Amino acid sequence: MQYGICNLSIVPLRNEPSDTSELVSQVLYGDLFKILEQRKNWSKIRLAFDKYEGWVDNKQYVEILEDQYKTLTAQTPKLSVDLVEFIEDKNQQLYPIVLGATLNGLALLNHTYDGEFFEGIKPKPNLIKTAFTYLNSPYLWGGKTPFGIDCSGFTQMVYKLNGYKILRDASQQATQGEALSFIEESEPGDLAFFDNNEGIITHVGIIMEDNYIIHAHGKVRIDRLDHSGIYNVDKKIHTHKLRVIKKII
Repeated sequence: MQYGICNLSIVPLRNEPSDTSELVSQVLYGDLFKILEQRKNWSKIRLAFDKYEGWVDNKQYVEILEDQYKTLTAQTPKLSVDLVEFIEDKNQQLYPIVLGATLNGLALLNHTYDGEFFEGIKPKPNLIKTAFTYLNSPYLWGGKTPFGIDCSGFTQMVYKLNGYKILRDASQQATQGEALSFIEESEPGDLAFFDNNEGIITHVGIIMEDNYIIHAHGKVRIDRLDHSGIYNVDKKIHTHKLRVIKKII
């Protein structure tokens, strides 16, 4: 088995080994992964954080040893907390990194960083504060940054920045935690899931106080939440049908 670390700010994770293939997620600076298959120009990888799989360009990561992979994955993640920061390489060149980048591999990559970072677990009420950091970020299928993010990327990153690990896709996240029977049982930070006409869970958002929800739909926005689902205050219609509420923490 081979192993790798992302040495760039935001790397596309694609469904197939092609630049034109669907963006299924993004690999952020410092993310660690196993290399499942390596071709001339592309590698299929499995991310250490959430076991998500996809293809990355071979020019956009650095191979590491198994011992280095095991050492780094055993550590508590140190995460950048500013919208944009910079790391510096041994040639004093600057590389941008974004909110939620993992900094544990700095020494391995011969990089230095003097910005703010977070490690450990924050109390649940802090989830909403973190969620507001992404407010008005544009929706991007497969995105995980304030410059483009999808609904489950948003919930995953908000939880990650508070020290909690949840899966990548909405349908996967819906398998985690404890189901609640009523909205009234929920508290800020719980996740609400929504399904389509076929009963497939396709959307997720973070519950706020007073029956509001923050979620990525066109952009990261705040709408009303009721027993039917999400009520869009701009369009004055329900846009998503509520399926289940889960208490993850």
